[in-house]
Amino acid sequence: MQKRKLGKSNLEVTPLCFGCNVFGWTIDEKTSFEILDAFVEKGHNFLDTADIYCKWATGIGGESETIIGKWMKARGNRDKIVLATKAGMIDAVGGIDISKNHILKAVEESLKRLQTDHIDLYQTHKDDTKTPVEETLEAHAQLIKEGKVRYIGASNFSAARLKDALEASRKHNLPRYETLQPLYNLCDREVFEKELEAVCLENNISVINFYSLAAGFLSGKYRTEGDLSKSVRGARVKSYLNDRGLRILKVMDEVATHHNTSTSAVAVAWLLTRPVIGAPIASATSLTQLEELFRAIELKLSPESVEKLNEVSAW
Repeated sequence: MQKRKLGKSNLEVTPLCFGCNVFGWTIDEKTSFEILDAFVEKGHNFLDTADIYCKWATGIGGESETIIGKWMKARGNRDKIVLATKAGMIDAVGGIDISKNHILKAVEESLKRLQTDHIDLYQTHKDDTKTPVEETLEAHAQLIKEGKVRYIGASNFSAARLKDALEASRKHNLPRYETLQPLYNLCDREVFEKELEAVCLENNISVINFYSLAAGFLSGKYRTEGDLSKSVRGARVKSYLNDRGLRILKVMDEVATHHNTSTSAVAVAWLLTRPVIGAPIASATSLTQLEELFRAIELKLSPESVEKLNEVSAW
């Protein structure tokens, strides 16, 4: 499987990043291990988590990192994994702290849970405009110097703040963000494509977008209000269940039928046609769902199919 470099880093990843936010939330440790085993057996190597996962469900946080740490120790495969985690979101209702003190404290807790001495990609989970970009980057610089972090990424940044951070990196010889993790999928295109996409392309920043399946909506599982009860994530899908969302699903159904595949595979395959995408992030809670994601990597959408998807999802 062909790997892709993230930004200007030396990190080489397979073109699908597994979103580990489901670990300890919608699937238990045993199932998480089974899915991780299947993921790496297929040749994939890129995992994304965060210190807050899954605080919204347990009130504690760190469960996802803990499961990954136990799995890597049990399998003895840390050197084969590109491990990404995040810090900065401090509660489930939007509290943010990306101060130097918090970042330096948070990384120690993540390293302990992950049972590793370094993190390959350490991401600023959400921007806090009260904190100077230089302060956060100085914390990352210290961690890189200490060997606890290899490279850094940003998540949920505006174009303006990402530009500020890149300028600060150049001006003060600080590490730069090699990746951006934004919300981006067939339903959510406008915010990213309006300004952020150009910044990433101009600066060789790889995008590892979250909600590749729009919280599961693009899997086709949710088509009516009654379907929202099918999963604990159903409430997050409600905003997509409108005329535009259903039009997108209709075209996705047509494309999936044409290519003899699933709508989940179509959603991820479309993302991989975008030149700025390094590796879409997607989750699975069963081996069957994981197989659908694998099919997405192998799926080559026809130009006609891509054009139909572009047109129906245009903002």
